[in-house]
Amino acid sequence: MAAAEQNERIKQTVEKERKRLLHFIRKRVDNVADAEDILQDVLFQFTQYLRLGTDIDSLTGWLFAVTRNRITDWFRKKREDRFSDTMLPSAEGDGPLYLSDILPDTSAQTDEPLLRKIMSEAIMEATDELPEEQRYVFLQHEVEGRSFKEIAAETGISVNTLLSRKRYAVLYLRERLSQVYRELLND
Repeated sequence: MAAAEQNERIKQTVEKERKRLLHFIRKRVDNVADAEDILQDVLFQFTQYLRLGTDIDSLTGWLFAVTRNRITDWFRKKREDRFSDTMLPSAEGDGPLYLSDILPDTSAQTDEPLLRKIMSEAIMEATDELPEEQRYVFLQHEVEGRSFKEIAAETGISVNTLLSRKRYAVLYLRERLSQVYRELLND
């Protein structure tokens, strides 16, 4: 791909996705400056990948995956808040359940970058294993940053049903990913 073509692709993608990415980040990161920093990191990484000639099949999917990773890194660094703004009762009934609850604590004696890569792959794999209805609600809410009301208006499914589907998705992901984490610790 020629440099001018790359520059145009970068420009078009940034113009198209910048606002959505920033909205996605701002739903999870309260500080505007931190949100802008995360966005700049994502756009910089995107530019580097294209300049290296890396082929990205789904630009939007790739951008949101990188954004999620950057947000997770920011939270682990800051330890200020939870990854998800959605509080659901846990299966044990011992308080709210957050998406970040299924992610491992990387402060343990592990190779953090490798663990993050393995867990990211495991999250994608586990998400693909969800029933379609649960996967759709989970991705729309967590990845796309859409509210349950928006999803309900689009699909005609009640908010309570959507909440229930997301809850089951999170419970499955928590169990599935805790198994992966335990396997990593036992190796």
